[in-house]
Amino acid sequence: MKIKHNKFRNTGLIYELLVKQTTADILSMKDSPAISILKKYYTGKSPLVKEFKLYEFILKNKGINQAKAETILSTVTELSRKFDQNLLKKSKYNLIKEIKEHYDLEDFFSIKVRDYKPLAGLYCLMEAQNSASLIDPQALVDNKMTVLEHLTSSAQDPDKVKDTLVEEFSKYDKDLRLLTYKILLEKFNEKYSTLHPEQKNLLREFINSVDSTTKLRSTVNEEMEKIRTRILSSLNKVDQIYQIKINEIVKGIVPISNKQKVDDETLTNLMHYYELVYELEKL
Repeated sequence: MKIKHNKFRNTGLIYELLVKQTTADILSMKDSPAISILKKYYTGKSPLVKEFKLYEFILKNKGINQAKAETILSTVTELSRKFDQNLLKKSKYNLIKEIKEHYDLEDFFSIKVRDYKPLAGLYCLMEAQNSASLIDPQALVDNKMTVLEHLTSSAQDPDKVKDTLVEEFSKYDKDLRLLTYKILLEKFNEKYSTLHPEQKNLLREFINSVDSTTKLRSTVNEEMEKIRTRILSSLNKVDQIYQIKINEIVKGIVPISNKQKVDDETLTNLMHYYELVYELEKL
């Protein structure tokens, strides 16, 4: 799933638009409904105030160092997880409804805002934090780069941004941990492009099935049986001494029981077994 920016739900963007609309109304020498809307939804105990302050905090911080920028963004997105999303949704609906009563929405949202990109990027990151669906990792990386570039006033390294996302999302619940593994999968595809197809497929399965133990165990057992068969079929290509050593290895290639966990050591062993298969089949 790819999170798309929704201007109608971005409280930071709407605030900036209301401020600009207020200025335009005053310059036109007419009453400004935008002023009363700002007071109603962006002050006091309005449910939108706390979320708006996260956008405001990001916009006010610029030209800071990388470490501070990472800390600020991580803290802001994590805080967004504590809000009542249903209450926010209802308040945003009422906010847009009230704006529509006084302004043409198409004209209102066509007003140019200088910090549109970081506002949109932060919206997408906070939506990802509060989504029950698996989010497209590349979209997350792009949005995080946008906000970090605003905060640091410098270009970002996509690989480093991916690393920080992996570290950040791995702390959270199941759905967000799954996103972590999606990001890892992308990094793996870039880094290990020279591996054999079976090894790449096995690693993908290991990553994608991180929360499906039964399915992963079944896949591993199937791979073990394939490896065992391929090794034994190539055994006649080596001399007797090597046959004895390889037979000892084959004895260790046994199915995983239902009580066993598929861990990193299991994966590493399978990778080594496949290397043996490839070496034998080249003879």
